[in-house]
Amino acid sequence: MARNLITIDEVVNDFILTVGQDDFASDATDTLVRNLALRGLREFGFDMLKVVKSIKLPVNQTLRTVDLPDDYVDIVKIGYVGTDGLVYIFGHNKNINYSQVYVKDANGLPIDTDGDGVYDRQDDKGTIELTQSVKGYDQYIFRNFLYDNSYGAVYGLGGGHYNGEYRMNHEQNRIELSVGSNIDYVVIEYVADEARSANPLVHIYAEPALRSYIYYRLIERKNTVSLGEKARARQEYYNERRLANARLKSFNKDEALKTIRKNFKQSPKY
Repeated sequence: MARNLITIDEVVNDFILTVGQDDFASDATDTLVRNLALRGLREFGFDMLKVVKSIKLPVNQTLRTVDLPDDYVDIVKIGYVGTDGLVYIFGHNKNINYSQVYVKDANGLPIDTDGDGVYDRQDDKGTIELTQSVKGYDQYIFRNFLYDNSYGAVYGLGGGHYNGEYRMNHEQNRIELSVGSNIDYVVIEYVADEARSANPLVHIYAEPALRSYIYYRLIERKNTVSLGEKARARQEYYNERRLANARLKSFNKDEALKTIRKNFKQSPKY
């Protein structure tokens, strides 16, 4: 474990030890404190403690899909690794089809095997024959160039060239792909939900903010706690959060100079 990280159990135990008998949070159970700590860690993870993981996953060659990781929150990029060790990303295409059809019985009626009130469905991503009127649109296709064995698209729509395409399918917890059959594995970089780990880790910069979050959430709905104390706890939490965010995203002098100078290029002198 990295030295700048501590476990969630350490944060919870330290919080419980520092609570006195006359404290507003003295009646909180260990389970409740840990639950609030995980909720706080998840909230931080979407902003300042964002954890980006990379994983290599096999492609389902039949459905041309990839299952999402178990701790997936949001995608950063997806692609395949070339011989040079670089990730060649896929482009996002909202038009990739992942339609389904109802599962029917012998009489042709849809069935509901689990009794949840929703008919069973199965994948049906087959193509549909175009009508003659739609086919007539083909005369507007601009096809006088070839790039990576692919013809040009509709003239004027622009594009960009990718090594494949993907579309998110959150209903079935997977990614739909439109790639070559030679791609057996893809690499996914995604934002992970660290709170799903058995004993998540917290950066030491964020520990005070997490402790303040736990206390604020413990007392915010208590009738026995004054509005002034609730307001103070809320203010302390947001102050600690801003401080942690500033520490985690520090911008030093070298980075500032690099940002300033990157747009300046010298031209050759004759």
